[in-house]
Amino acid sequence: MDHPHVGNGGHGGHEMGGAVSALDSWGAVLFIGWAVVMWAAVIVVAYANRGPVRPWLFKTSVAVIGLGIIGQIGHFQEHVVQAGYWVANPYSPAWMTPWANSIAQGMGQIDPTKPALGMEILHLTGNFIFLAGLVGVVQITRRATGVLKSRKWAKMGVWMQGIHGIEHIVLTLSVALGASRAIGLSTWFGTIDPGPALVTYRVWWHFVANLIGTAILAAALFHLWKEKKAVKDGYLPEPVAAADEDCALFPASGSASDSAEQSAQGAEPVRERELVSRS
Repeated sequence: MDHPHVGNGGHGGHEMGGAVSALDSWGAVLFIGWAVVMWAAVIVVAYANRGPVRPWLFKTSVAVIGLGIIGQIGHFQEHVVQAGYWVANPYSPAWMTPWANSIAQGMGQIDPTKPALGMEILHLTGNFIFLAGLVGVVQITRRATGVLKSRKWAKMGVWMQGIHGIEHIVLTLSVALGASRAIGLSTWFGTIDPGPALVTYRVWWHFVANLIGTAILAAALFHLWKEKKAVKDGYLPEPVAAADEDCALFPASGSASDSAEQSAQGAEPVRERELVSRS
């Protein structure tokens, strides 16, 4: 998402204002919590995947991917709506949906003296939710044997979205540290003056970046569906080693042969005694 600001933020676009409600605050807390829970799950899965197969690994990875998909659907629709609004109103400030504005206002309570900060934090959080979903695809394919197209596409998405995430970190930090406007590639490092030119550049820069990222995610999910059997097979319980099976079988067969041999040896003296008695 990208919604430049006016006023003290100096971004030349949408202006946030009005009293912050309890709904705004809870929306901000839940949205940040969403990102924190996803990244906590990613870290746990990445660590656990280094060891033996565990029953919950596959389901947890699926949950991370699902939350990432939901997050990116909401994220990307903001860009689509914003680009559509720009087409109809190219000289107006950037527009955002009421729910995005609400969450941004809740996040902006961190420092009310910086009107742009809440929206930059919203951008940053949304992009890291998307990134966590892509990392989830990489992790769920980690145990599969062979070369998987889904893993290749997901790795490509992680690299691209990781770079895009760095862009949002820079934008957020620049505002948090007191810059008069966000500084990053999407603002041409703060050299574009606030106004329609800056709004146009930021709206379309982030729209194109997220369009490409969403297409990569879609390709990764398409191949993941086609390769789901190979992925699931990687999470099957590990089979008993052949050596263990042999150890379990040979002692039994060996003891049977030993007892047969002993029986034969025991029978020979009996036959000898019978022959002596008869003679």
